[in-house]
Amino acid sequence: MEYPWSESAPKSDAVDFRPNPQALRHLWAERRTSTLNIDQSGVWRFRDLFPIVADEKIVTLREGNTPLYEMPKCAARIGLNWLFAKHQGMNPTGSFKDTGMTAALSVAASRGYDWVACASTGNTSAAMAAYAARAGLKAMVLIPEGKIAWGKLSQSMDYGAVTVQLRTDFDGCVRILTEVVQRAPIYLLNSVNPYRLEGQKTPAFEILEQLDWQVPDNIIVPGGNLANSSALGKGFAELKHLGFIPRVPRISVIQAEGANPLYRSMQSSGGASLEPVTAETRASAIRIGNPASWKKAVKILLQTGGWVEQVNEREIALAKAEIGAEGIGCEPASAVTYAGLKKLVADGRIGAEERTVMLLTGHTLKDPEYTINFHRDQLLNEDELRGASAEELAAMKSLQQAPLVLDAEVDTVLRALETMTGQKA
Repeated sequence: MEYPWSESAPKSDAVDFRPNPQALRHLWAERRTSTLNIDQSGVWRFRDLFPIVADEKIVTLREGNTPLYEMPKCAARIGLNWLFAKHQGMNPTGSFKDTGMTAALSVAASRGYDWVACASTGNTSAAMAAYAARAGLKAMVLIPEGKIAWGKLSQSMDYGAVTVQLRTDFDGCVRILTEVVQRAPIYLLNSVNPYRLEGQKTPAFEILEQLDWQVPDNIIVPGGNLANSSALGKGFAELKHLGFIPRVPRISVIQAEGANPLYRSMQSSGGASLEPVTAETRASAIRIGNPASWKKAVKILLQTGGWVEQVNEREIALAKAEIGAEGIGCEPASAVTYAGLKKLVADGRIGAEERTVMLLTGHTLKDPEYTINFHRDQLLNEDELRGASAEELAAMKSLQQAPLVLDAEVDTVLRALETMTGQKA
């Protein structure tokens, strides 16, 4: 979307209106102490840079304002001096989708729509259902049957959405929904909706605030439908254009090996074209073979000098467990950022001194079955374990914490404790 102050907006003889960076920084910080819902939102607190709806029409669940966690163990493990995780899973419905949904659904409500709809691998449907319920709108979600984590499906059901499971994959759901909204008065809330991107750019503002407006060197983002990377790139680029920051960070995208159309595109054509793939990965949030926003993502990659990397199921599982060992849980799709970061550091594309922020896009409770299966050593099959190094296998074994089943006796519990600690209780 363009605004009068946008770099791409047509120039005219009129006075070039540009927001004042110093004044806005002060205003945004001041709003954090306000009791108004829209000011307590980490999205609408920055509404001056996306004036898309009147204040009284805003639908909010106080999304945003998510934590930026230091990750010292993960940093030390791969040889980085400075690593943070921006945890978007701490949003109201447990994923980064809330930041875009509050914006797009506010527009739908302000335009008088009664119905909204989306196709989803889970997180989008949860977010849309929650915000539609808050606004008093009816919601319909199309999801691929059998290819969605139950934690996510339960959310859209709980929030009152009409949930339709189609016997197809995510891309098939998108094809069906595209025709449905052309033939019925339903407002489309998938990532092709431009207002979604306006909300999803605000974590870029938050990251800079949380780093005292010091620009990190790298932002590492999971790659699914690819709207997140382009939205963040837009946010950083706008702040640079307006004089808030002197440069933009390098934005890199990590995909699962079984759902890697952008990786293949960059390898084969430098992003000039993209061939859809049949997506298959346990990281359900990024199980997308024909991403709608791939051209925007390529543009951001080329503009910022970022990379695209792919990681396999074993690498994702290990990365998720290592993140969890810091006390920071995330869903599998989020863990691809750390798994990919390992490769970028190992081959010298990211140096030890470079300040890096990885995006964690979903909460660990989005897919608890994945976590339980990992710790019970029931997640990965023989093919996925084949080729693993002894070091990898040992690392996974050391992180697995299957529950102990013991007799209900004090002495039995104490003996187990002695075994674990090596000390007599």
